[in-house]
Formats: sequence, C-alpha cells, structure tokens
Amino acid sequence: MKLLIRNLNRTTTEAELLDLFEAYGAVQSLQLVRDEDANLSKGFGFVNMPKAGEAKVAMQNLNGKIIGGFKIRVKKAEERAEQTASDELDDTSALDADSND
Repeated sequence: MKLLIRNLNRTTTEAELLDLFEAYGAVQSLQLVRDEDANLSKGFGFVNMPKAGEAKVAMQNLNGKIIGGFKIRVKKAEERAEQTASDELDDTSALDADSND
C-alpha cells in the first residue's frame, strides 16, 4: 500500500522516515520529494509498504504525530489518472488527422 506523508519538516531525512515506518512493518520503497534546484525537501513524500495491514497500522499511529516540530499527515496515496485531458485532446487530433487522408 502506498502512503502519502505530508507536512514534513524540510529537514526531515529519508533515513528518519524509514525508521518511523519500519517500526510498523516492512518498507518496500520510500521517496522524499525534493526541489531539484535547491535540493531541499518539498515537505512531503511517499512510503510503499507491501502489507496493507502494516500500512494501515502505520497510518493510524503516525497520522497527526509531531515529527521535527511539525504535525505530519499520513494517508493512503491516491492513484493518478494515466492520461490527462490534454493527452486525450492530442489523441483525438491524431484521429482527426488520420481521417482526412
């Protein structure tokens, strides 16, 4: 189960997050989202835990916890739509161009 962690202190490290979540079970992957230009955390990240039961326990126990002076929020990550509206428009334009041949 993929979890979204928000409202992180920008000084929170991936190692600190890993320690937090491993206390509740196995962590398959962890990504702290960074600003590429400044190489600083953007204050949120994702943790993927293979066992849904462990992820739910982690979510219940860590949501609202104060970490680095910030009250973090942990919830199930929503899956993004694969195609955006502009992609769909591009696909339609390509079909229209084909029919004009």
